[in-house]
Amino acid sequence: MRTIILLLVLIAVGWWSLPWLKQHLPPQFNPFTPLAVTDPPGWLTRYKLKRLAGDHAACLDVMRRAQLAGLVTFSARPAVTDACPLPDPLRIQRFGSVSLSSSFLASCPMAVASTMFVLRSQQRLAQAQPGASLVRINHVGSYACRNIYHRTEGRLSEHATADAWDVTGFQLADGQRIEVGKNWTQPESKSALLHQLWQEGCNNFGNALGPDYNAAHAGHFHFGMRGTGYCR
Repeated sequence: MRTIILLLVLIAVGWWSLPWLKQHLPPQFNPFTPLAVTDPPGWLTRYKLKRLAGDHAACLDVMRRAQLAGLVTFSARPAVTDACPLPDPLRIQRFGSVSLSSSFLASCPMAVASTMFVLRSQQRLAQAQPGASLVRINHVGSYACRNIYHRTEGRLSEHATADAWDVTGFQLADGQRIEVGKNWTQPESKSALLHQLWQEGCNNFGNALGPDYNAAHAGHFHFGMRGTGYCR
């Protein structure tokens, strides 16, 4: 009985303090504050990102605020209605000053997560190599209507819903190219940078698969929205 009373008291206190929490908690610790692509990594940011999957209007608002800030360039595209439908796809053209080997189609949550990944990757590179600047990302796309590993049977790949992005390499302002397929283990300097960028993927996406996962990922990082931080 005492336990029940204590629980009721705690619930009442929590409910009473709700307006204060909404107003005074810092955004990075406030579950009621809308997500921003500049929010720091952590369980609350991941939770807010997961919520966007069920709220396209809120997700699009995140992306529009990011675009107004010059952090991403994208456009809303018509729904895809083939065997792998996409109700509200976005086409990503670039991330701030970072160009892409090609634009790509993404679900809105993937667009948000990839924007956050690029922003944090820029910060990580600057810390690892003072003066280093990320200028280009090479990739092989996001949307592809297929099953996992192109199998004829089985469950659909995350690519079938544009919830995955396959990144093959990075280019820095000094001309240095860092390729997953060539530099994951050598030379040491490029390998170290790749592993740091890989870790940013683990921090920002639901799952991150790379060369250590299996042979199918030897040449790229697979960043997907399923899961809650699976990293291998």
